[in-house]
Amino acid sequence: MADAGLRPLEEWRAYLDEGRFMIQRSRSTGAYVFYPRVAAPGTGATDLEWVEASGEAIVYATTVVRKKAPDPSYSVVLVELVEGPRMMSEIVDMAPEKVGIGMAVKARIDRQGSEPRLVFVAA
Repeated sequence: MADAGLRPLEEWRAYLDEGRFMIQRSRSTGAYVFYPRVAAPGTGATDLEWVEASGEAIVYATTVVRKKAPDPSYSVVLVELVEGPRMMSEIVDMAPEKVGIGMAVKARIDRQGSEPRLVFVAA
């Protein structure tokens, strides 16, 4: 379990390092929050708790970052989690040109070097 003494972003990264995709939820409103923070947007509530995210999402927007050969192109997406928040990420294990708006995706934690990163795959 991540250390409660960490700042929100550090705590989120610690959860990823443990292999867990966690997001925050306000105890008073039940609203889910992403990007990790100390207070809920809109209300300023500081009663945020960490909860396990389902990992299910829909592609809200997408673009392809084209690289010069031999580096591969990749997708950059804005996904909407079933819990409500939107987040930027990448779709992996699929040609970036095949990623489409409205596509169902599932979160996966990958390791790039020593840092874990949250990516998505087709559901």
